[in-house]
Amino acid sequence: MVLEAPMMGLGSPRGPEFRTVPLGAHPEAPGGVPPLTLPPAAGSAARPSPASPPKARLLVTAALVAALTGAAAGVGGARLLEGSEPAPPTALPRVAAAPSTSLSGLSATAARVLPSVVSVETRRSGGSGFVLDGRGHILTNAHVVSGNSQVTVVTGDGSRLSAAVIGVDDDEDLAVLEVDYPRELTPATLGRSSDLSVGDQVLAIGSPLGLSGTVTAGIVSALDREVRLGGSGRTAVQTDASINPGNSGGPLVNARGEVVGVNTAIAASRGGGNIGIGFAIPIDRAAPIAERIIRN
Repeated sequence: MVLEAPMMGLGSPRGPEFRTVPLGAHPEAPGGVPPLTLPPAAGSAARPSPASPPKARLLVTAALVAALTGAAAGVGGARLLEGSEPAPPTALPRVAAAPSTSLSGLSATAARVLPSVVSVETRRSGGSGFVLDGRGHILTNAHVVSGNSQVTVVTGDGSRLSAAVIGVDDDEDLAVLEVDYPRELTPATLGRSSDLSVGDQVLAIGSPLGLSGTVTAGIVSALDREVRLGGSGRTAVQTDASINPGNSGGPLVNARGEVVGVNTAIAASRGGGNIGIGFAIPIDRAAPIAERIIRN
């Protein structure tokens, strides 16, 4: 059903797409009144709507293209966000891992000697020592085991072995121990202290302050330094390798890993502790004493 309804009080309609068409007139005829179309009654056929003007179709097409383009862009953006990986966290620059190589220099020296070094524990104190041979003999300082006939030896792997004090030379401040299970020990290689020169690199190995397996490095500071050992004057090898209480009896070794001295004493300030002046009994003097004690 179509009704004519004049538009009053609102002025003449304007707009690029507004056209008035009289009832029954051709859509292009001027001067008509636009029809007002109500929904068709039930059972009646739907009357087709008039075709859209060309410009309207152009605008609708442009709007449709814009809508489709925007939707495609939105979908593409969503897929881009969904498929993108999160940015990796910022990492500080680091050098590449060093290639695996065998030990060299002082690292190789320490690795060679450490299995031969032990900690020596007594009821009142402690110190260090090193294995002399495959029969379970260990050399240390006399002042480390003073007053004890039995002590405990702790190897590098933590094994605790009972050891007997088989001989002492108080004048030279040296003592020899013997353990019950020599198969668990690795003998050290003895060098010659007479081959040392001032400035040679050396390592001091032992258990300073109970810290077993401690390695410190230095040089030979002096040869045949006059010091007081065991209550009498003796000569010793001076080194700036750090030596502290607990190092006593441990080995001083050269760059080849050969024992060249027995760490024995330090010069300390009033506060105690190492000040870079330590002393070792030359192995050329200590070895014959150890051999004599073992023979007897």
